[in-house]
Amino acid sequence: MIAILTAFSVLGTMPAPVQASDKAKVGAPIEVPFRLGENAIIVDAKVNGKPVSLMFDTGFSASVVIDSPLDLGPVTGTTTLRDFVGEFQASLVKLKSLSLGAEVINTKGMSDIVYTPGQDNSFAYGTHVDGIMGFEVIRDNVVEINFEKSKFIFYPKTMDISKRVPDNKKTFLAKLLPIGTSSMEMSVEASTGKKMTLALDTGNAFYATTHKDVLERTGLWEPGTDAKFMSSSGVASGSVDSWSYKMGPVKIFGVPVAESYWDIIDLPSSSAEGDGTVGYGFLHNFNIIIDYERRRVWLDNYTGKAANDAVGETGISAGYDRNRKRTLIFRVSPESPAAAAGVKEGDQILSLDGQELNQAGFRRMRKLLQGPVGSTVELAVSRGGELKRFKVERKTLVNTYEAKSG
Repeated sequence: MIAILTAFSVLGTMPAPVQASDKAKVGAPIEVPFRLGENAIIVDAKVNGKPVSLMFDTGFSASVVIDSPLDLGPVTGTTTLRDFVGEFQASLVKLKSLSLGAEVINTKGMSDIVYTPGQDNSFAYGTHVDGIMGFEVIRDNVVEINFEKSKFIFYPKTMDISKRVPDNKKTFLAKLLPIGTSSMEMSVEASTGKKMTLALDTGNAFYATTHKDVLERTGLWEPGTDAKFMSSSGVASGSVDSWSYKMGPVKIFGVPVAESYWDIIDLPSSSAEGDGTVGYGFLHNFNIIIDYERRRVWLDNYTGKAANDAVGETGISAGYDRNRKRTLIFRVSPESPAAAAGVKEGDQILSLDGQELNQAGFRRMRKLLQGPVGSTVELAVSRGGELKRFKVERKTLVNTYEAKSG
């Protein structure tokens, strides 16, 4: 699989304390529409008086990231960002104002705008995106992410979801753990009875993501066992090896899930507190109310579904190489359908099922290469200037836990 995992945090600065609004919200809630990109929430906003389109990412601890050439003010400094892979430097611009429709965000004490040129989120999400809006923007509010009707709802601060009684069938009330000053960390209980700490992360396109060492610690993976069907995922600081895992019964934020498919980073967790994130693939089944001050999250399962389905994959990791200006295959997983068909690393993809691919980003390629198990994809590639064609069957390429005997 190929994807861009966007969750990252700002290092070297503590998040500003929660600021009370200049005027406590009273009266009717304020609704702000958003649109859905490819496994992402996109909201139109005004930042420092200029219109922008931002992907909403609760996995980003600060306010706003801009990757487009918009001029929102002079550079005031630099910061260090961390993601699944490592750290990288970015420039800062003072955040003076931020509004989402009729909702004017109190920016007092909020972090500066982060500039990360070259990320090109529009490529990733299949629609125009200027950057990312982080968790800090909603932290001082009681906010609903209503996937059902594609809108945010900013409630009066007097609304207290902690007094609601869930039925634990359709509605659930989860408590935030007393860790993570800039994220929403909650418990996930595995079938072994052991727990993982995963953040609610709308910016993670996958269902859920954790690390190999976390599976080992919770008794879900045999230590020293290598995974099959290794692929690559792109993050802001580089790429990382990853693989798919079939998870047995689990409770995600109190929601029982009989079977699901997770993406596993083949590196130890970069955080001493968190074990990964629960992403869009799970979250989009719920209308979610977040009350960070009261440390509660309300989940309303409007779809009636909480699991995800296995998808057919080819074993190809591919994406647009900006330096070579080509869409290239940079990994072919051994024992995969692509390897059996003769596809090789370094092949330039010209078309997929007859569709020309000049600048296909990671997310788009992942979506195009996936499909129903048993279906096929037809590839036209250039190898050393020679045209080659392949017909590749999609299969389920996942790892399952098998305890070693003795």
